[in-house]
Amino acid sequence: MTTANQETGRFDAASADPRWQRVWDDAQSFRADDNSPKPRSYVLEMFPYPSGRIHIGHVRNYTMGDVLARYKRMQGFEVLHPMGWDAFGMPAENAAMEKGVHPGGWTRDNIANMKAQLKRLGFALDWSREIATCEPEYYGHEQALFLDLYAAGLVYRKESAVNWDPVDMTVLANEQVIDGRGWRSGALVEKRKLNQWFLKITDFADELLEGLGSLDNWPEKVRLMQENWIGKSQGLQFRFHSTDGASEVEVFTTRPDTIFGASFVAIAADHPIAQAQAAANPAVADFIAQCKLGGTTAAEIETQEKLGYDTGIRLKHPFDAGIELPLYIANFVLMDYGTGAVFGCPAHDQRDLDFARKYDLPVTRVVADGDLTDPMFVGNEAYTGPGALVNSRFLDGLDVEAAKAEVIARAEAGNWGHGTTVWRLRDWGVSRQRYWGTPIPFIHCDSCGVVPVPKDQLPVTLPEDVSFDIPGNPLLRHPTWKHVDCPQCGKAAVRETDTLDTFVDSSWYFLRFASQPADKPFDPDVIAKWLPVEQYIGGIEHAILHLLYARFWTRALERIGKIKVKEPFASLFTQGMVTHETYSRIDPANGQPIYFSPADVDRGSDAATLKADGQPVEIGRVIKMSKSKKNVVDPDDIIDQYGADAVRWFMLSDSPPERDLPWSEAGIEGCARFVQRLWRLFAQYDAAATGEDKALDRKRDQTVAAIAADIEALSFNKAVARIYELTSATDKAAPSASRSAAIRALLLLVAPMMPHLAEEAWGKIGEGLIADAAWPAVDPALLVEDEVTIAIQVLGKLRDTITVAKGTAKEELEALALASDKVQRALDGKPVKKVIVVPDRLVNLVA
Repeated sequence: MTTANQETGRFDAASADPRWQRVWDDAQSFRADDNSPKPRSYVLEMFPYPSGRIHIGHVRNYTMGDVLARYKRMQGFEVLHPMGWDAFGMPAENAAMEKGVHPGGWTRDNIANMKAQLKRLGFALDWSREIATCEPEYYGHEQALFLDLYAAGLVYRKESAVNWDPVDMTVLANEQVIDGRGWRSGALVEKRKLNQWFLKITDFADELLEGLGSLDNWPEKVRLMQENWIGKSQGLQFRFHSTDGASEVEVFTTRPDTIFGASFVAIAADHPIAQAQAAANPAVADFIAQCKLGGTTAAEIETQEKLGYDTGIRLKHPFDAGIELPLYIANFVLMDYGTGAVFGCPAHDQRDLDFARKYDLPVTRVVADGDLTDPMFVGNEAYTGPGALVNSRFLDGLDVEAAKAEVIARAEAGNWGHGTTVWRLRDWGVSRQRYWGTPIPFIHCDSCGVVPVPKDQLPVTLPEDVSFDIPGNPLLRHPTWKHVDCPQCGKAAVRETDTLDTFVDSSWYFLRFASQPADKPFDPDVIAKWLPVEQYIGGIEHAILHLLYARFWTRALERIGKIKVKEPFASLFTQGMVTHETYSRIDPANGQPIYFSPADVDRGSDAATLKADGQPVEIGRVIKMSKSKKNVVDPDDIIDQYGADAVRWFMLSDSPPERDLPWSEAGIEGCARFVQRLWRLFAQYDAAATGEDKALDRKRDQTVAAIAADIEALSFNKAVARIYELTSATDKAAPSASRSAAIRALLLLVAPMMPHLAEEAWGKIGEGLIADAAWPAVDPALLVEDEVTIAIQVLGKLRDTITVAKGTAKEELEALALASDKVQRALDGKPVKKVIVVPDRLVNLVA
């Protein structure tokens, strides 16, 4: 066996790992062939942002995908397993501002570093298809697709209220607003009106919702999250008229059954009535300005203090003109949901109840669960469950659904409202006021308006000579880049200076991985060969936006005839995080914790000290690894110490892959020991061995079949446990041809998980590369248990066991039991009065 440490009996990962990685590269072992006649398997992990270093979470994610990809190759599939970089975004611009570097140089340096780290782990990746979204070769095709969607009416531009970060000077998505502040700058976010580019994802709301029903191999929680995000609501849209007849307010509600519990109507700060009052009343204008400082996410609206301004307008109840409802401007109503106006039923909506208690408004019970029917609703927790209608006149006694239908029917009959469907989903605003992103391919001409850039002028590339010495978008203030002639009339015009949301870049990258012609984004016939992705792996944090946007882009491109597939990912797996305890001390200067890296700490069994001074540090909870808490483990350090295969093995061991994996030094050390144990066992392979061990043969083939099923199900921890079992059984077995066959099978079983160790050992017992070897075959007969263990009891107490052929006759079992020396000693000469036989299970002798 070829290894520098053959004489010492140790596997030398430091020597073997890079050597085999070079062999695979030279042989182009993992390059996918578009024209292969083999069945196809597309395995993909969500591609990383090039921050500069991979982290252990990346290692876990990519190890899982790698095991599956290598296994599929062994099963005879043509496997596409690519890698690339989600390379645009704000972190690069922040680095440019903080460090005085160019975002492009910073990003490409980070890509080089991270690629080298990934290669050290021996992943079976097709690097020939590597893409980076920041390169014109990629985003030029994205611009072409954007223009195709524009031509199909799926891209438009309009003025819209946005979250504006006054420090980063860019629009933020709702998810980037945390407690009313920008996720990166921490600045209080403002609401502004800007002309923005939008993708008409709402045109696909029904399709995207219905399509979830076909995604049987997606986690149920992810499908539910997307369903809630799309948010299909059935309800009533109707008009309230003011008591003076001067105005009317159109509202939408999903709870028309609660109409007799209404105690107020609320409109958004951007509602025309609110804007009209603000123009005439400074106090209203001040209140609206205050509303604009709040967040716009659903979570923030639910948790922020509910504020309102009484407009003085009173509205008539649609069923009783004698009931008057005050009209408020409220900070929890959004203009872009429904009609920008709602009626409040405080007893049965928590948000409305909070508002009513603050402004001392009536709270009337109209839905009762059981005997609690009093109209006076007490307490500060709304009742939102099922029940029968009460205190609601003609609705009394109806259940909620029947009451909804009755109110809608009466509204339509009276011509003051109609049943309708609304969606929580909003069109996707893709404009970002930043440099490091895909330029939006449009030109603004005073004569012609907004004009698409001709496709023969794509890509519209970013200028290199930009400055980040002041905040804001460098494209907006660049002296030459934005100035261009109109492609229609030839007059002086300006380029669009907004760039695309980076979620656009990641909404079609899986298509470009599958097909990469130079003259177009992809070849639809090649896409049809590879798509949908057989297995997609990534974090639960992308369950909504990335996955929803990718589904939308795929469906949109299918609708306009660019591809023939509607759903991009046939199976989805969301892996757990890698976690680690924290180490800290309290800073006496400010009372805040100072965190320390695990590399800087000596960890004992029940305490930890800082290496620098030997003084204690506090051991904190096991939480997600994060740079801010410094509880991160550098993969390079661990690979240096233990080798890539031990790291990969740890990522697959113990915890089910969908759960969090606690990192431990003891765990990785145990994995390293197992690598050496396998190495010693592989060295004992003897092709000339003779003799049969039927039990070991059966154990071997059953293990091979079970691990195949485990890997298909991504149950890697179960596969690892079975390998431990087969290793122990093989270790203990006497030398034989069966033992050597078990060693050979073990070598093939661990090849997807420990590829460097497997290649090193395969050189002695196999031919070619184990990366090209087939999964071990099994004898179907050995998968069926044909022997059973029978318990032999005397007066109900276990005295012996015997192994017999399955289905052995009762008479033979009785004879074998009586022939046992242990049974005879237990009987002590007493005659057997009765024999109870349970076939294939036990024999009980009664003396």
